[in-house]
Parts: sequence; C-alpha cells; structure tokens
Amino acid sequence: MTQLLGGELQELRHVFAGRLITPADPDYDEARRVWNACIDRRPALIARCADAADVSAAIGFARRHGLEVSVRGGAHSAAGVAVADGAVMIDLSLLRQVDVDPLRRRARAGGGALNLHFDAAAQAHGLATPAGMVGHTGIGGLTLGGGMGHLTRRHGLAIDNLVGAEVVLADGRVVHASAQEHPDLFWAIRGGGGNFGVVTAFEFRLHPVGPMVQFGFLFWGLDQGPAALREARDVIDDLPRDVNIMIVGLNAPPAPFVPERHHLQPGYALIVTGFGSADEHTAVIDRIRERVPPLFDLVTPMPYVQVQQFTDEAAAWGSLVYDKGTQVAQLTDDVIRLITEHWPRKTSPSSAMFLYRLDAAYSEVGEDDTAFGGGRSPRFSVFILAIAESPDVLAADRAWVRSFWGALQDHALSSGSYVNDSSEFPDRWVRASYGAKYPRLAQIKRAYDPENVFRHNANIVPSAV
Repeated sequence: MTQLLGGELQELRHVFAGRLITPADPDYDEARRVWNACIDRRPALIARCADAADVSAAIGFARRHGLEVSVRGGAHSAAGVAVADGAVMIDLSLLRQVDVDPLRRRARAGGGALNLHFDAAAQAHGLATPAGMVGHTGIGGLTLGGGMGHLTRRHGLAIDNLVGAEVVLADGRVVHASAQEHPDLFWAIRGGGGNFGVVTAFEFRLHPVGPMVQFGFLFWGLDQGPAALREARDVIDDLPRDVNIMIVGLNAPPAPFVPERHHLQPGYALIVTGFGSADEHTAVIDRIRERVPPLFDLVTPMPYVQVQQFTDEAAAWGSLVYDKGTQVAQLTDDVIRLITEHWPRKTSPSSAMFLYRLDAAYSEVGEDDTAFGGGRSPRFSVFILAIAESPDVLAADRAWVRSFWGALQDHALSSGSYVNDSSEFPDRWVRASYGAKYPRLAQIKRAYDPENVFRHNANIVPSAV
C-alpha cells in the first residue's frame, strides 16, 4: 500500500473534490475514530467525499487495488462497521446538508447528516419524520436498517417515510432509487442496510410536529420495578396514538430535576412524549402517577429537538459499548420477571435497557412492503446496552448483556430481528433476521453488488443463482 499511496493515490487526488487522509496525516487518528471506543481499526485510506462523484471515484480506486470498502455516515454503529483495517473508508461526514421544502413537506438530507442536523432543519418549519433518539446518530445507518424513535407509533419507521435515495453502486454508477426508478433497489435499502450501495442523499416525507411537544420522565426504584412495568403494560394497551411511551432501565441522571438522594440510583423510567393535546398527555401521566407513584418525575412542555437529544449525554462518544437486541410480543408477567431479575445485575452505571413500543402506524405497513427484518405485528423491541468506561467493566457487562438476552429468547418473536441493535452479525443471525425475505435480498444483492463489495455490515451474501 505504501507504493500505491506514493503513486496512484496522486491520480485519485486530481479528480477528488473532497479530502484524502492517509496514516501519514496528523488528523488520521481522529478521522478513523468512531463512536464505540472498543473499535480501534486502521484503514489504509480515508476518502472524505464531497459528493457522489467522489464516492464513485473512491470505490473504483479500492476495487482496482483489491482493497475492501467501509462506509462512514455517523459512525454510530456499536459494531464499528464504519471502519475496517486496511480498507478504504468512504467518509460521508461532509455530506450533511439538509434541504427542506415546507410546501411539499419533503426533505433531502446528505448521507452524512446526523439526527440533530435533520431535526433542526425540519423543525424550522414545524416538521419532522421518525428518526432515532440520539442527536449524534447518523441518519444513514439508522434509516437503512429501519429507524425507530419517538414518532414511530404515529408515523412508522424512517424507511416508511423514505420516498427516494441517491445511491452509488459498486460499479460506480450513481442512480436514483424510488418506487418508480430501480424499485427493487428501493425495496432493498428500506431495511436491508448498507448492502446495496452508498446512499449519498435521502429524500423523506415530513409531518407536522411541534415545535413544542409534551414530555414526561417518570422514575421508579428497583423495588418498584415489577409494579411500574405492569402499569406501563396496562397503559400501553390503550395508549392514544399521539402519545408514545418508552420503557427505560437506567441509573437516575445527576440532573437538576433529580433529587440529589436519587442521583445515579438504578431503576426504571418511562419516557412519555405527547404529540397531541396537553390534556391527553396529562391524562396518561396522571393515571400512571396515581397507580404507581414514582420517586420523582419531570413533566413539562419541551421543544421536540430537545426531546430528540434527551439521551445524548448518556450515549456520549468515547464510551466502550456492546449491545444486543430482541423483540417480544407482550410484556407478560414472565417477561417482566426476567427483566426485573436481570436488569439489577449490571455493573456499569452507564449500561442501559430500552423497550420501544411498536404498534399503530408501525403495524399499518405490510410485512413485505419493505425489506425490514422485524415483523410488523405489535411488539416491543428490546435493546440491552453495556456502556462502560473501562475494559474490565465492559467485559462484566458484556456477559450480563448476553445472559439477559439469552434469558429472553424463550419469549422472543421468531418473525425477524432488527439489524440496528447488535454488535455482532454472524451469518446465521442475519439470515434469521430477514427470514423469508433473505432470498429476495440475496438476489437483489447479486444484481447490484455481485462481488459483495459492501460487506462490512449485517452482510447479505449475493445469491449464487
């Protein structure tokens, strides 16, 4: 690679509008850094692309010289798929422009845009689309895997609101994928991850949201866990569509609204977000408070952009991270028992658990309308995250995550998994995640990436036939 960097790399520089970063550059270590500090990989070249033409040129360069390719959007994958040893990293961090057409309620976002960029641009017009709940997550990887958050009950997944995408293919072509153009590719990128090309621009449908919404954060101690989770289950069963509830296991943050005696105390929380009337939100909060009084709560109108960044600090860059996820149909008494048995066994105060309620708009999309791996029947998506500051603590909580996840498998749904909620992608797990959709995805992969150039991901292997 040394000779290559000394010679042919100069030819690439002549046609490259962005910046090429090599191990010899002083900012190389910062440029290869990703969110999960467990990941320490050294790419041969970082191609910080200015446009789709740069992406095409970088892919062509990698293929001519037998180098693997990874793609960096927000670099927020716990698996660290953005970076690979000895590879060419396609870095989209310069592609962060978000353009909003408020009359058509459409937004076009660059492949390197983060949630916080997208939310700010759309909220300037009182609009939004479903996305993640951490501001520094990239919309690219989030969307390609599915994309769920506070608005999912109201408007579905991010992919359910994707209307088009600019995609750079493995052979260097730049195409537009939509229901009318390359419809097979459009189907595949809505849930099939980064297997089919590099998406340099996303086009989303927007919805009126905010800018102020109703926010509630209610917290219970460990001893209150079974009662709080049973109440959450009962409330969720008849929850208004304009109200979203997320169940969280966490240590109480040392925030001003938290009484000092509860700082860093482990327990359970409900994040209750209202997108309709204040009275509707208040009725849900009051019902919960009356039946299982929390240790403390915060209930207030809040800007939607602030709600979207409420967990940013807890998921800060530089943490050591390991995660696994699963899906359960209901919070049965047995599932609640397993949660309340396993949650207190973690070691790190930063480790967390999230249960997303998926129903309403989420379940109104057909099972086969997109490539999304998780089934569309009502369910809870369970995320179990080890987040630590030292390798020893991470090792302990990695074992805790695996044990917790394993205990839930007797109750897990068999109709697919969510590929954005794992640190590991063994082939058998990927195939099981997509289930009956996998053969179709493998055929589309063969059509658009027959040599499996885009394989640093939850990889779909090109079909042999």
